[in-house]
Parts: sequence; structure tokens; C-alpha cells
Amino acid sequence: MIKMTAIYKKPANIEEFDKYYFNTHLPLANKMPGLKKVEIDKIYGTPYGDTSYYMIANMYFDSKEDLTNALSSPEGKACGKDLRNFTTDNVELVFSQVETNN
Repeated sequence: MIKMTAIYKKPANIEEFDKYYFNTHLPLANKMPGLKKVEIDKIYGTPYGDTSYYMIANMYFDSKEDLTNALSSPEGKACGKDLRNFTTDNVELVFSQVETNN
């Protein structure tokens, strides 16, 4: 399984960010072909107190090819373009292979 993770720093206006993210951006992301699952983690702190991070969005795909196809699809391009509508320098995107040890 392959995962694309978006790590968001705390926005200036959390309520406005959440409204846009959950009502506009996430529905666009959910239309990407090959997307198997989305997990949203709201960060509330660290063992040492506060953090500059606000949220992590994990998007799961079966393979690297599925992720590449999703990002290059019309839906993926629309999602990438929309990202610039509500955040620019406050997000980092990373790709990873999921390893489990059960």
C-alpha cells in the first residue's frame, strides 16, 4: 500500500480552514481515481506541549502507479490546483510505502 500524506501547519483561522477543507477540498480529493481510504488526524499537541502543526491527511492507494495516475488525472489536477486556494506554504506533501508489523 502507498500513502500520500499532507501535513498542514496551524492556519491563521482554524474555523475558516476547516470549513473550506471539509466542504470543498476533501470532496475533490475523494474523487481521485484509485483512492482507497482517507484518514484525517487533527493534532492536539505533543509530549512537550504545543506544536506548529494542525492536521495530517493520509490518502491510501494500492500502488505507486495508482498514486501517479490519481495525481495526473483531471480530478487529481483539480485537487492540486485547489490546494493553492486555501494554503500555500503551510502544507508539505510526502509519499511513503506503508509497512505493517502485526
